[in-house]
Amino acid sequence: MALESYSIYLNESINTQLFGQQPIFLHKINHINPAKMNRRDFVQWMMTAGSATFAHLQTSNHLNELPKRSFGRTNESVTMLGLGGWHLGEMNERDAQATVERAIEGGVRFFDSAESYQNGGSERYLGKFLVPKYRDDIYLMSKTTATTAKVAEQHLNQSLKRLKVDQMDLWQMHAITSPRDVDQRLNAGVLDVMEKALAEEKTRHIGFTGHTDPAAHQRLLELTDVFHTVQCPINVADVSYKSFVLNVLPTAVERNMGIIAMKTLANGGFFGGSTHGQHGDKPRVIPNRISIEDAIYFAWSLPISVIVSGTDDIHQLNEKISLAHKFSNLSEEKRIELIERVADMAGRDLEFYKA
Repeated sequence: MALESYSIYLNESINTQLFGQQPIFLHKINHINPAKMNRRDFVQWMMTAGSATFAHLQTSNHLNELPKRSFGRTNESVTMLGLGGWHLGEMNERDAQATVERAIEGGVRFFDSAESYQNGGSERYLGKFLVPKYRDDIYLMSKTTATTAKVAEQHLNQSLKRLKVDQMDLWQMHAITSPRDVDQRLNAGVLDVMEKALAEEKTRHIGFTGHTDPAAHQRLLELTDVFHTVQCPINVADVSYKSFVLNVLPTAVERNMGIIAMKTLANGGFFGGSTHGQHGDKPRVIPNRISIEDAIYFAWSLPISVIVSGTDDIHQLNEKISLAHKFSNLSEEKRIELIERVADMAGRDLEFYKA
């Protein structure tokens, strides 16, 4: 398929995601094979995708909320910035409470967690400091690493108890690592439990996450179309190494899924880190090649719904809230420039969480 035709199709697909308009020629076009795209083709695809992103932005219902974006087939709108649950769980109680309050004050309405974060500690913080005061105003997500139906059922009930809710907004199959992992989880009944939770109204939506290998996402998307959302790394270096942006994002857009971006700063990798959420002494993308604003605006300039971003302190949270308020779509030239600035650094040393 010609790249020009695919670009037209992608724009129509994004319009469908945002406005419910059905492209009249959707059935006539086969999905492009990402493996056959060269770098220039991808850059052109990305520019086309980014050009539609402004349509994602919506006026908030409340003056203090951050701008909202369509969350795909959930038929919800979510704030363009969400608070990452792992970092929250690493804080002491005083700092966690202050962070939750500042996030709400700053307009954040999307909150992330997982049963695996601090053995439920992150969920306990949300259940203690967020849910009692703000449940009706937020979109609440948690995740399960279960590989069997029995454990998935246990995780679900434990998460609901810790969060102090009868129903989550989103429950995700967490951290899929490979096509084999996907097959094993599905064969073991994990998806059955998720669909049952949906039917029993213990969650409003279901999704899946992973950061190891885009082949895992591709396998799950190949096997089923029941998920409302997908979560994966979206950053300027990803496009040059085992890319989720290239291999997952087009299908997610085509299927009108809510798209959750994570690791927009490579989980500390952009700051020389090589372990979860930590800075380090390796060569730094930030500030040596690009700025924090460049990195986050690059992700927001793609057709994503929300960036889930961890924060170590109130200062970092304030910085990201400010960036959300000031965001404007990056130009085509700027997006190309950012890709090329970091392309020679892309790889396992930078995105250490990939296989």
